[in-house]
Amino acid sequence: MVRMATKIPSKPAQPRAKPAAPDDGGSVVLERRTQKTKPPQMYQVLMLNDDYTPMEFVVVVIQEFFSKDKETATQIMLKIHLDGRAVCGVYSKDVAATKVDQVLEAARQAGHPLQCVSEPVE
Repeated sequence: MVRMATKIPSKPAQPRAKPAAPDDGGSVVLERRTQKTKPPQMYQVLMLNDDYTPMEFVVVVIQEFFSKDKETATQIMLKIHLDGRAVCGVYSKDVAATKVDQVLEAARQAGHPLQCVSEPVE
């Protein structure tokens, strides 16, 4: 036996919206604070002196990987030679690591023991 509804279903009653009450001072309003982000930590790429890598090779590497002109590259090479190390550039962490890898790979392929490292700028 099949039974059918005899009444059409009515729509549910919607609640009436209450009129807005005047602010009694008890409400809480959150203030938006602007966040200040720090700039990324910078790293300096240093080349270290050794007694075997030719000065001309060091100048070429500085020109190629650090985009220095010949005069600036020569000055950096002399600082490396005299002081034992010199800063070739300052970059973000990832870029500095890439520069170090590029220099070490070029030195390895040329058969030179040139060393290059990066360290945080203080």
